[in-house]
Amino acid sequence: MPAKTERPKNDRENMESASIPFKVDLTLRPEVVPFFDPATNTISYVVRDPASDACAVVDSVMDFDYASGRISYEHADAMIAHIRAAGWRVEWLIETHVHADHLSAAPYIQQKLGGKLGIGENITVVQNTFGKVFNEGTEFQRDGSQFDRLFRDGDSYRIGGMTVHVLFTPGHTPACTTHVVGDAAFVGDTLFMPDGGSARADFPGGDAATLYRSMRRILSLPDAVRLFMCHDYAPNGRDIRWETTVGEERRHNIHVRDGIGEDAFVAMREARDRTLAMPRLIIPSLQVNMRAGRLPPKDESGRTFLKVPVNGL
Repeated sequence: MPAKTERPKNDRENMESASIPFKVDLTLRPEVVPFFDPATNTISYVVRDPASDACAVVDSVMDFDYASGRISYEHADAMIAHIRAAGWRVEWLIETHVHADHLSAAPYIQQKLGGKLGIGENITVVQNTFGKVFNEGTEFQRDGSQFDRLFRDGDSYRIGGMTVHVLFTPGHTPACTTHVVGDAAFVGDTLFMPDGGSARADFPGGDAATLYRSMRRILSLPDAVRLFMCHDYAPNGRDIRWETTVGEERRHNIHVRDGIGEDAFVAMREARDRTLAMPRLIIPSLQVNMRAGRLPPKDESGRTFLKVPVNGL
């Protein structure tokens, strides 16, 4: 684990140090349409500007049958059908991070509907790390050029008339970002629902202390901001949920609510992570998602293969 910097002493200091470089417009309420994928417990979103036909797709899913090696697009096709039926226009396809539990369908949706594909600029860190893990060689570009835009912390972009602000929220992975538009924020895997707590931080490049600070950064947004999760696993058998608020997380999140300090969180998260198995689709997901959702290049026979690094993860 990377060396840790000096930790803030309490929640008040955490909140004060978690800078938000923009003013949140709570009067703007984007339309958010969720699409739940039960095979990977992933929630993808279509986010629309209520004043226009412009929209964005966040964290799409490509269906993958690991046993047969077959890909399909039922989940993406449902999103495409909804967008077409509503007469909306895709301007952006956003990846909150390089997912380790599902394969992205962004290039497929982009081919059908257009739009630019964006991710945080630390995708290059992930590409360098896993380019080595999967022995990709020099032909695999590690500069993020597979994406149309690499976002920096504090960057913004537009969906119709709406301004979306990008916050770096690493810890689960180095490339995790949160996208804030009006009263809505899309947090990727950085936060779970209050009874789900937080994502793991033991993947290469992950760090529990960094994750804690990122979560507290999100929780420094106004209490009324709606938070949209990328995953939900229905703890204790409840129904699947994907939307909460900053205020609810600050009061009730089992891992990072107000009053839980960084040292306590890191001890809990590191102990918990030692008990977790690797995600079922981590090997195909990383190889595809570090390429912006594209499969590895075909070999001389025209076939596509994914690699399994023995004892590599």
